[in-house]
Amino acid sequence: QVQLVESGGGLVQAGGSLRLSCAMSGRTFSRYAMAWFRQAPGKEREFVAAATWSEGITPYADSVKGRFTISRDNAKNTMYLQMNSLKPEDSDVYYCAAYQAYTSIQNIPYQKPDYWGQGTQVTVSS
Repeated sequence: QVQLVESGGGLVQAGGSLRLSCAMSGRTFSRYAMAWFRQAPGKEREFVAAATWSEGITPYADSVKGRFTISRDNAKNTMYLQMNSLKPEDSDVYYCAAYQAYTSIQNIPYQKPDYWGQGTQVTVSS
């Protein structure tokens, strides 16, 4: 059974940075495309960024382009989200997601993943 465990969330001031991590166990990490989503209370979960197994393709939501960077270390079975220039509107619970490698990267923002993590809270104060 796949487990995804996020870490790295917390409280930061506007303009600051955080790095989220998502560690996978139970399966071969490199066989999965990975993604980050976020969700605010009462709102739908929204796509943030994704990465194919080789990081050859890394789409981002328009709201985070130029500020967030997704990466992955297949040797460590871990995905990262470096978040810079954080804004109060980035305050959400951030979830990592895993998709079978054959999943089209273009579909990831709209497709339910094969596995979700439990989420990590990010709070940006103004």
